[in-house]
Amino acid sequence: MKIRKLAVLLTAAALTAAAATGCTGGKETEAVAAGAGTGTETGTTAESMAAGTAAEESSEEETADSMAAEDEENYDTGDASKDNTRNQDGIGEDELLVVSFGTSYNDNRRLTVGAIEDAMEKAFPDYSVRRGFTSQIIIDHVKSRDQVSIDNVGEALDRAVDNKVKNLVIQPTHLMNGLEYTDLVNEVAEYSDAFEKVAVGEPLLTTDDDFKAVIKAITEATAEYDDGETAICFMGHGTEAESNQVYSKMQDMLADAGYKNYYVGTVEASPTVEDVLAAVQAGGYKKVVLEPLMIVAGDHANNDMAGDEEGSWKKTFEDAGYEVTCLVRGLGEMEAIQQLFVEHAKAAVESLSK
Repeated sequence: MKIRKLAVLLTAAALTAAAATGCTGGKETEAVAAGAGTGTETGTTAESMAAGTAAEESSEEETADSMAAEDEENYDTGDASKDNTRNQDGIGEDELLVVSFGTSYNDNRRLTVGAIEDAMEKAFPDYSVRRGFTSQIIIDHVKSRDQVSIDNVGEALDRAVDNKVKNLVIQPTHLMNGLEYTDLVNEVAEYSDAFEKVAVGEPLLTTDDDFKAVIKAITEATAEYDDGETAICFMGHGTEAESNQVYSKMQDMLADAGYKNYYVGTVEASPTVEDVLAAVQAGGYKKVVLEPLMIVAGDHANNDMAGDEEGSWKKTFEDAGYEVTCLVRGLGEMEAIQQLFVEHAKAAVESLSK
């Protein structure tokens, strides 16, 4: 069976993914998103679809390269044996594959990615929940260091084929709709003839309601520090691509909601830590709280944000005279974020019956 059409509309300016439908002989492939019903037929290749829509996660892959070169054995990342890699066979006809970039920090992997997967299992008892990582570097590092095997996306899809899965739902834990999401949809399309129905859920920040839900989650999680004298600063990854606008949109929506002492910056793009520092100084705050705006709290959170070396966010604010508190936790640890991913997966599951 061949796919006759696979439509994916990745509009970074609108920060929405569009519905994509392909069918031959009664089988379907869908990329489910907030803009469902706005898909267009296309024979576009993965390269042209990705043009101008590079994602945060694509630049994270470059970071993973440098991370792998470091002596990570100096870090206590936790007990890998406590993490459920979810690469078991015996899947059955219905599978929910949770796709993440990944992290080599064992404890945080369990508390973020693992927690999201646990929430999926609870919400969808009729589906077998499995895991796939997009970073082969992280997969290889965990395998070499901890002798723990995690499937990449291709391996996870092959496992689904071998287990004769009929209905496959894929829920990414990506922050935004960009290159990694596009690559995922295209990789899944190559396997579409192996399944009766396939649906791909939305990234975390897709609609305005998603932004509002994330703002509610992060402000409630930091409410104890919101004393009028403290600037609460979130560090995202950042990308030079157009999709970087999610950070300025988050900043604007925080301000519109009355959270004037909340700031958003990035490691790799703008706003920079210097931009955030200038805003905090202009606000006259005495203390600073730092927290990652990332699904996992891995290398960036532990080193670029909370590290003691020159250039880290912590050191930058301390050198400017601020009392700094670092909250090294990923968004994936928050129940509200887990449930938002569940809602996205629910939309994908429901699309299979349409």
